Amino acid sequence: MKKTAIDPTIKAYYDSAPEETRLELGVFRLEALRTREIILRCLPEAPAVVLDVGGAAGAYAFWLAELGYQVRLFDAVPRLVELARQRNEHAAHQLAACSVADARALPEETESAAVVLLLGPLYHLVDEQDRQAALAEAIRVLRPGGVLIAAGISRWASALDGLAREILRDPEFAAIVERDLLDGNHLNPTNHLDYFTTAYFHRPEELRREVSAAGFVIEGLYGVEGPGWILPDLVERWNDPERREIILKVARALESESSVVGCSAHLIVVGRKPSKHRP
Repeated sequence: MKKTAIDPTIKAYYDSAPEETRLELGVFRLEALRTREIILRCLPEAPAVVLDVGGAAGAYAFWLAELGYQVRLFDAVPRLVELARQRNEHAAHQLAACSVADARALPEETESAAVVLLLGPLYHLVDEQDRQAALAEAIRVLRPGGVLIAAGISRWASALDGLAREILRDPEFAAIVERDLLDGNHLNPTNHLDYFTTAYFHRPEELRREVSAAGFVIEGLYGVEGPGWILPDLVERWNDPERREIILKVARALESESSVVGCSAHLIVVGRKPSKHRP
């Protein structure tokens, strides 16, 4: 039987952390813009059905609805789904649905969607069997030829974050990073919300392998932010259009370079469900 209960530690984190506004602030604006760039390359023409699985309060779902897509949002955290529902009531371009659901057991018909976004579930499912269950659900609900856009967190994200923010001086954070580098299992036993929560940090080739093993044809593996996210003066540079464009230009140039792709905090893999063969 599939496990479909969210880890209580992860739920507690998202009940406290302001995920609903995160992508509008500071260094996370780089993540948001680059993620949208990558998504846009892969989308079929609107209107098409998009399942935003792990979509939180709708940062990407409402953007896609504004572009004309039929978006159904799912998340395992009731607080975030309720925020999405409240926003949906007043949205000019409404979502087709906002539901509490687990990525491993989606309440959707087989072959009902053109696109599945998994921009959070894979790194919060720390057991590979659970990640494979989520990927199996994604391939089930996709139509033949449908697209999966899935995110992972880089194995080296916490080490680079610690370097950028100089928090490796905290022995508790240094111990978290040591474990991350050893086996990818990120555990935060402290009271610091900004040290994140229970997660699995992928090596790039490992994320590719897992998605391929689920039956998807891999079309690309990308580093989202590039090296710019660790700049201590990123916010200052970002607020200057000319300097911002340089950061983005470097991220785009290096996004598929295998030797540096893992320097991004986030990875995105794009896979396609094989089309059915006709006799």
